Amino acid sequence: MELRDLATELSSNAYPGRGIVIGKSSDGKYAVSAYFIMGRSVNSRNRVFVEDGEGIRTQAFDPSKLSDPSLIIYAPVRVLGNKTIVTNGDQTDTIYDGMDKQLTFEQSLRSREFEPDGPNYTPRISGIMHIENNMFNYAMSILKSNNGNPDACNRYTFAYTDSVAGEGHFIHTYMQDGDPLPSFEGEPKWVKIDKDIDSFTDMLWTNLNEDNKVSLFVRYIDIETGKYETRIVNKNK
Repeated sequence: MELRDLATELSSNAYPGRGIVIGKSSDGKYAVSAYFIMGRSVNSRNRVFVEDGEGIRTQAFDPSKLSDPSLIIYAPVRVLGNKTIVTNGDQTDTIYDGMDKQLTFEQSLRSREFEPDGPNYTPRISGIMHIENNMFNYAMSILKSNNGNPDACNRYTFAYTDSVAGEGHFIHTYMQDGDPLPSFEGEPKWVKIDKDIDSFTDMLWTNLNEDNKVSLFVRYIDIETGKYETRIVNKNK
């Protein structure tokens, strides 16, 4: 697998949709996560990220323009002890509740499938970060229609142990723009991770398509102490 440059990945794709990046900073000190949302419709673009406890939630920027909250208002990030959950939908709560009852990440997602937004059938992408005893492991999941056929759900989980400094993985909902939108294919992309939260945040935001980007969340968690820094960038201000 090729180690990819995230700036190139993002700048060359006008519409990857929603994306999750998880990995370790190049100095080895931080567990890194990022989540971004994009939108083509007025409803999708009318959003901001706001902090909610240790996590974040989406919120309508202009409540008068909110036409359907069902798939756009949710908590993308929640924290359960030493675990940080990042997803593109309300399956964040499903994972949180399942793992709180001692289910695994994968078991928790068995009750869910892709979004009911035909003809796109947007995949549900999810990530879980686990920090314990100065070790950082993570996993990613995608639940998608069977090559566009909503009669079946294809489920894939990718687990990464003993994460390597300066490396991470990137998964997103769509391969590129289209009608219908083509679902992500293959393994999460192997990507480089910067050591500095501000330069990493700036790189991601700068290279997301200007017309379609909506909001970005980035978090760096100190693997030794568990303390974290968060950056949120919203196009709507």
